[in-house]
Amino acid sequence: MSAERPASDGAAAHRPAIIIFGAAVRPDGQPSQTLRRRVAAAAEHGARLARPLYLPTGGIGRHGAAEAEVMAALLRQASIAAEDILPETTATDTFRSALACTRLLRARGHRGPVLAASSAYHLPRCVLLLRLAGWPARACPPPPFPAAARLGKRWYWRLREAAALPWDALLMLRARLRGRV
Repeated sequence: MSAERPASDGAAAHRPAIIIFGAAVRPDGQPSQTLRRRVAAAAEHGARLARPLYLPTGGIGRHGAAEAEVMAALLRQASIAAEDILPETTATDTFRSALACTRLLRARGHRGPVLAASSAYHLPRCVLLLRLAGWPARACPPPPFPAAARLGKRWYWRLREAAALPWDALLMLRARLRGRV
């Protein structure tokens, strides 16, 4: 599927778009539990919408294939049609994912709602970046699981987000000022 393919008609431009933010791929190329849960939450919410467009986003990490490709395979396994999946395989972090998906959607003439799918601790940053990119974005319900079994690890993820959110927000504002969004 070409990333530059424009929407085929006005109705397609108004479809909901669900951006699924990536997570780790295991050394054996299999999705991590976090990645599986994010995709499952997005697919579950998408089943309630009128033919959403899924944008799994994430490039090649430390292991295996691009996160977006692994997520696209999970979506197909969940009986989502291939033409309803637009993988974004270049982004290596949350800011770059929001930027790349914005460009893909704008190239397609997208004017519909944009939803972010991720873990609960990560959703505020995802939604904020999409809003700063110009979308009236909102969050999909997150997976009903904690980010980690251990309390210390959960706090690690929360504190990491607390530091990353203002930095990424500044990066997105700078991108807007420079006309990159």
